[in-house]
Amino acid sequence: MNYALLFSVFVIASCGLAYELIAGALASYLLGDSVTQFSTVIGSYLFAMGIGSWLSRYIDARLVERFIQVELLVGVLGGFSAALLFFLFTWSSAPFRLLLYLTVFGVGVLVGLEIPLVMRILKRDLVFKEVVSQVLTFDYLGALLVSILFPVLLVPHLGLIRSALLFGLLNVAVALWAWWLFREQLPGATRLRSQAGISLLALLAAFAAAGELTSLAETQLYADEIVHAESTPYQRIVVTRWKDDLRLHLNNNLQFSSRDEYRYHEALVHPGLATLPKARRVLVLGGGDGLAVREILKYPQIESVTLVDLDSAMTSLFASAPPLRKLNQDALRSPKVTVINADALQWLEDNDDTFDFVVVDFPDPSNFSLGKLYSAAFYRLLDKHLNGDALAVIQSTSPLYARQSFWCIVTTLESVGLITAPYHALVPSFGEWGFVLAGRRTYRPPRAYPVDTRFLNAETTPGLFVFPADMARLEAEVNQLNNQVLVRYFEREWRQVIR
Repeated sequence: MNYALLFSVFVIASCGLAYELIAGALASYLLGDSVTQFSTVIGSYLFAMGIGSWLSRYIDARLVERFIQVELLVGVLGGFSAALLFFLFTWSSAPFRLLLYLTVFGVGVLVGLEIPLVMRILKRDLVFKEVVSQVLTFDYLGALLVSILFPVLLVPHLGLIRSALLFGLLNVAVALWAWWLFREQLPGATRLRSQAGISLLALLAAFAAAGELTSLAETQLYADEIVHAESTPYQRIVVTRWKDDLRLHLNNNLQFSSRDEYRYHEALVHPGLATLPKARRVLVLGGGDGLAVREILKYPQIESVTLVDLDSAMTSLFASAPPLRKLNQDALRSPKVTVINADALQWLEDNDDTFDFVVVDFPDPSNFSLGKLYSAAFYRLLDKHLNGDALAVIQSTSPLYARQSFWCIVTTLESVGLITAPYHALVPSFGEWGFVLAGRRTYRPPRAYPVDTRFLNAETTPGLFVFPADMARLEAEVNQLNNQVLVRYFEREWRQVIR
């Protein structure tokens, strides 16, 4: 019986950490800035566990019954937490933060009650030092297991909603196990069994319908029909369609609309590459949708394109789904293209290859894991991979809506000795959008474009490099790995736009 209870400690420790990770991941998916979200969620959760542990002192009698009831409450609240929070966000993001922390606090208090109750139950048959050592050992082992499984197995294959429901079921299973072990000693055994049965059926029904629940929530979140949705270890990928308009969303942020993405990708690639008639080898960092590669392959002299994108699910999707292949004109299947799924910063550190043109097409620096890809350290590495007259182009968010963020990127590039040529273009889905060309020489716009373009022409290109007063240069700090000032600029500026 004691070993059964100790194994239950292993399970409830796994569940407790899982709810914490799910809340942090969901908050970072929906609100951005993963460091802030995980930090505040973990801090609130640990504080609530302390409150729960303190409250356990007031439970003096019927310890097993109270333990079973706590397990059922944790299972139901924790199990339904992700679905509840997701649906609330689709309804209105205003009370989302409040309910997020109330949910985290409620689950934390209940989890804080669990271990003291188990220890007091075990104390009947074990000496105190054995109780403490064995309970804490199983507690830490459970936490280790779920911390490994969460990013590798649970999120990619089950998603956040189904993962939360799975751990809710495990908590209810522990409650049923405890009921079975102590059923002869429980005064309210029948009532507890009924409560556990109702909880189990509710969680099982929700788990079976989790796909429909996720689709329903995302249908409310996205105005258009969802044609593809999946969670990967790195992001939530959603593709929507309205009539002939396909849209890609990563972690709830729009990445492109097929109706005007050509403006963005032409502006990203051609002002630089059109000035490099001798360019043969091109590197693309990010850009797993293959749309920048499509534009690069218009140049017949290009011999090879190396695409480095972190998420294999992203590159596989855009190399296999017929509507997306049509959009990128099968760029990712071209024999000239090599797709590498790796962290761009690490790949630059591990490789010595140099290139004639580099496209840096990362998502905006909305969190610290992305902010490192806009840092001085990253640009210093990038410089080492440029051939003598090579150019790099960096997508650099909006100089209108995130003005200081844009000029921070320019300042950071210049801090490593690169000569910059900032410019902007109007992309209706985004508004005014910014780019920066960087290299070791002064840039001159092309006198003509040697490939077909729908948006750009040689006559209007010089105007892209002129900034009106409301987008003119601002003072900004260099974005270093140890300060990530760009992420703070970006979060502040876009929060003001949303308001």
